[in-house]
Amino acid sequence: MEDARRGAALVAAAALLWSSSGLFIKVLPLGALQIAGARSLVAALTIAAVVLGRGRAGALRLDALGWACAAAYAGVLVCFVAATKLTTAANAIFLQFSAPIYLVFLEPWVFGRRLQGRDLAAVGLTLGAMALFFVGRLQAGRLAGNLLGMAAGLCLALFTLTLKLRGQRNPGQDPIGAIVAGNLLVAVLCAPLALPGFRPTLPQSAILLYLGVFQIGVAYLLFNAGMRHLSATAAVVTGTLEAVFNPIWVFLGLGERPSPWALLGGAITLGVIAWYGLGRRPVRTAPAGT
Repeated sequence: MEDARRGAALVAAAALLWSSSGLFIKVLPLGALQIAGARSLVAALTIAAVVLGRGRAGALRLDALGWACAAAYAGVLVCFVAATKLTTAANAIFLQFSAPIYLVFLEPWVFGRRLQGRDLAAVGLTLGAMALFFVGRLQAGRLAGNLLGMAAGLCLALFTLTLKLRGQRNPGQDPIGAIVAGNLLVAVLCAPLALPGFRPTLPQSAILLYLGVFQIGVAYLLFNAGMRHLSATAAVVTGTLEAVFNPIWVFLGLGERPSPWALLGGAITLGVIAWYGLGRRPVRTAPAGT
């Protein structure tokens, strides 16, 4: 029981760090690719330094599936930052949390599992919730942001799927190498477009360092440590704190108010995640932090 409480506390701390991304992405007067690239470079260096300091250089080696995990995770990071810039923080994070809906179709296709009534119910409820984010008049930017939020959810689903495949082929393998590689991919791919005109001020540099070191790097290390004492289902439910607090910090810091329809859609999405997750066999959980 004590180990479970410690695990839940570590995952909750990770989720709270992850949840701070929306506010700081909104505050920074930099382009989405500049923020994503700089944050991920710092995050990759932070996590790699801890891994190497612990004498676990082997954990950073990747096979083909490991690189597929890294590419999917890179997609999550870039799409989420861009979505947060273009739509409300609530829309971006809630739409990303729609990832389980894609897994309902992808898992049976990849693993040969039959679709069940529970799966189809989750699909219907989540699709209805996602539709609520598009209710009302939408500016072109907000529409693009909502679509990028959905893309982040798809990338997160692909990351979870490839992580599960990799875990089945190599039981007990730590996904930390894919996390480091994914962040490095973001930094490299964003650099050509992000570097021209990239001259952050000292306060902006401090925010970027915080995002890389703590909001991604330390948060992932806390999540990984918590998972040793917690079931995957409990981790998923605890990890939804990220989606709950992300729009709260943005509201408190910037006064951004999600639409009532978006709040209803977000509440339904989180409810479906909790209900659906509690009824499934625990599997290795992918970190959802962005």
